[in-house]
Amino acid sequence: MMRSLYTAASGMMAQQMNMDNISNNLDNVQSTGFKKSRIDFQDLLYATMKDPGTEATAGTQIGMGVRASSTERQFSQGSLQKTNNPYDVAIQGDGFFKVTMPDGSSAYTRDGSFKYDGAKQQITTSGGYPIGVTIPKDVTNIEVRPNGEIFGVRIDGDGSAEKIGQIKLTRFLNPAGLQAIGGNLYTETPVAGAKTEAEPGTNGMGCLAQGHLEKSNINVVEEMIAIVQAQRAFEMNQKGVQAADEMMSLTNQLQS
Repeated sequence: MMRSLYTAASGMMAQQMNMDNISNNLDNVQSTGFKKSRIDFQDLLYATMKDPGTEATAGTQIGMGVRASSTERQFSQGSLQKTNNPYDVAIQGDGFFKVTMPDGSSAYTRDGSFKYDGAKQQITTSGGYPIGVTIPKDVTNIEVRPNGEIFGVRIDGDGSAEKIGQIKLTRFLNPAGLQAIGGNLYTETPVAGAKTEAEPGTNGMGCLAQGHLEKSNINVVEEMIAIVQAQRAFEMNQKGVQAADEMMSLTNQLQS
């Protein structure tokens, strides 16, 4: 009887983790470039009461419950929101912006809500991490073209636009293998596979859209349905614990 208690309890714990994941998805529905994640579940070991083939039967196996095996992030395209801010840039298609962390390592993001650091004359993320683009102080009318080329007009120039920088994108063979570290940033892992760095619009990279931001790919209705499903699954496992407890109580009464 104890087996049923632990089996039902494992289901409750799995659904609690499922709810934690759904809540995080809903919390970030307004986070720029956020990608939803889902939890994958696996059944646990089986207790074999009778081996298959014994007495010409398929055998007898009793499962030990369920566990959350992994979380998988889904990098489907989010819709674009027009902002008219020249430093807002969205990616239409595959690819990530590469940013430099304080320790010199690289991180990757889909969040294109960039800022201009006038002191360092650099374009940075909203967290202050540079993306490798420098814009002189005497340049105005910044234009980011779909291929990542950055043009501007010098204040003391002849009024014509000149190229002052280039934004490149990085593409991974398996983006779901990237590790989220918060701040809309991801770091590379061996599971992410080979990476390619190229200009937008080439080698399978997406194109850039200036004055736009990519919204999260969260579908609120789907997440609300997932909440109901998780709640019902949790309740059913809870009833399993209660039923097992009642059966144990009846067994103890018979023995006394």
